[in-house]
Amino acid sequence: MKLGKQDPKEGEIRLTPENTEDLWHIERILQPGDHILSKTWRRYKAIEEDSGEKKLVTMKLLVEKVEFARHANRLRVTGKIVFGEPVEFVQIGSYHTIDIEQGLPVSIIKDKWMSHHLARIKQAISETKRPKLGMLVLDESKAVFATLRGYGVQYELELENNASKRDDKFDEKTQSFFGEILKKLQSMQVGKIIVAGPGFGKENLMKFIKQKDAKLISRIVLEHCTYAERTGINELLKRGVVGKVAEEERAENELVLMEQFNTELRKDSGLVAYGLEDVRGAVAASAAGSLLVLDELLRNNKEIESVVEEAEKRKVKLIVFSHESDGGRELSGYGGFAALLKFRIR
Repeated sequence: MKLGKQDPKEGEIRLTPENTEDLWHIERILQPGDHILSKTWRRYKAIEEDSGEKKLVTMKLLVEKVEFARHANRLRVTGKIVFGEPVEFVQIGSYHTIDIEQGLPVSIIKDKWMSHHLARIKQAISETKRPKLGMLVLDESKAVFATLRGYGVQYELELENNASKRDDKFDEKTQSFFGEILKKLQSMQVGKIIVAGPGFGKENLMKFIKQKDAKLISRIVLEHCTYAERTGINELLKRGVVGKVAEEERAENELVLMEQFNTELRKDSGLVAYGLEDVRGAVAASAAGSLLVLDELLRNNKEIESVVEEAEKRKVKLIVFSHESDGGRELSGYGGFAALLKFRIR
């Protein structure tokens, strides 16, 4: 996410989404009653019988509906037009839908920006820089490493195995090749690592890793690609493999938190709270260490939003769960709002 113009007096913040996750963040920030300002295409008809011609206009909408089309990589925002130029192509008071897409700047104008909205923007900007996933494509002769960051793919080390199958030291050299790969994988500061390739090289590498560092296996996702080149990494991106793994990793983190919550609940340790009133009490007592909240509730429930606002003033960590994930569905069984506590309050 890129941060642009900020006008506290007008309540305007200008953002440019750079990936699908940024669109998801903006969808969580936008609420009915907000305004957005962006360039968009509007069909203009000189006469009613005419099929019309698309014109590029600058338009401001009063937001009524926000819909995230995940697979189309766009965010559709529908509302009433309150401003537009050139004026001859815009009918004030009529409805329009703006498609927010990657690389398209958009201004969001709110009467009041809540701290969790600003924290989400800060999070999106930091995630742009943070390594998300490691990637390795390889065969028996070459290995190419890359890191997926918010702004795109950063290509890194390339290794070659000079051993020939006719070489008496083929096995020895291949083991050395795998050893170099393992060192690089161990040094990658990421969660999951996608390992892919066209032949049996990846399977042989996995056998080697199991012998040398079995714990690393849990972080590796094995996939197929056609070439052990940069084109192989592009193939993984185009097939949606990378986005799927990133989404799974986020879902795994949510499930880990819910397991922690359920463990404390079963133990009757007094170190969890759930439901609006109990969580509100935990926050007021400065006992909350982390808040777990369902994304839809945070957008639509003013009371929960108020508790979250107070918690963030007290430096409580906020984890927003997707309502579409398994962890989110589990959290919804506890009212969609829970807290992990630092100490008992009862």
